[in-house]
Amino acid sequence: MQKIGILGSGAWGTALGYTALQAGREVKMWAREPEVAEALSAGRGNPVYLSGVDLPAIPASTDVADLAGSEAILSVVPAQHARATFETLKPHIAAGTPVLLCSKGIEKSTLSLMTDVLHESIPQATPAVLSGPSFAADVARGLPTAVTLACADKRVGEALVQAIGRPTFRPYWSNDLIGAEVGGAVKNVLAIACGIVEGLELGRSAHAALISRGFAEMTRLAVALGGQAPTLAGLCGLGDLVLTCSSVQSRNMSFGKALGEGRSAADILAERNSVTEGVATAPALMELAARHQTDMPISEAVDNILSGRLSLDAAMQSLLSRPFTQESL
Repeated sequence: MQKIGILGSGAWGTALGYTALQAGREVKMWAREPEVAEALSAGRGNPVYLSGVDLPAIPASTDVADLAGSEAILSVVPAQHARATFETLKPHIAAGTPVLLCSKGIEKSTLSLMTDVLHESIPQATPAVLSGPSFAADVARGLPTAVTLACADKRVGEALVQAIGRPTFRPYWSNDLIGAEVGGAVKNVLAIACGIVEGLELGRSAHAALISRGFAEMTRLAVALGGQAPTLAGLCGLGDLVLTCSSVQSRNMSFGKALGEGRSAADILAERNSVTEGVATAPALMELAARHQTDMPISEAVDNILSGRLSLDAAMQSLLSRPFTQESL
């Protein structure tokens, strides 16, 4: 896999494009904004989504047709825009081409995971999932990072690992796409909860308890959907959860922290040019959990806060007043 197409030019797409370039691949990137495509192609980095990181020139354009001929596509468009973008890409992708899904979330309108959206939109593609503890700026700066690369076909998965892997960017192959997807989606909602705990100054003990019980929620849902519990104990589950819930560098945690400090969701989102995926994922996640009769009280509390059904104090009280039970997944 020498020719790599990057579908999306946000911070994560830019970091992955640069990683593939550094791995010796021929990279072409699709950008929605002309100014981003121009800056990337001219070697001025990505001042809109990844400012402060020096990058070499990365060929980019606003025409998705320019990705035709790619031997693998890395899709980094936000989950709620994935279906429409895939429909645009469909005429330009050859049968069997791997599409590595690098965005995390659940489609609100259908409750579909991204692999299902891809299958419905581009049935000729071979799906794969990239997920794990990885801030875009760290990856772009060449700092050590390890992630999960899930693909049902081990041969294709290992080829993708070789295509984008570097000494400082280490993908580990897995065959559990569902587990990798669920971990990536749920951790964003839990990171909002951790941010709220931070904003309310509830202490490190509460923060640790939330991460561990959030991990139990994540695992329950993954197993209910057909995923494997051990997958969630790895990079794409626990690893990503710890990172995203422990740093305000995370968009989701910083959003939750601002909520906990008393700001409104609308005001916080209005200041951002990047997607805070957990906001859109929370209501879809709760519908999906209800459909599969899976108890997810922390995620439910976040959804209730975002919808305005409960105040921060009432949501916190709803968690603290739950019956004492045996600890289990």
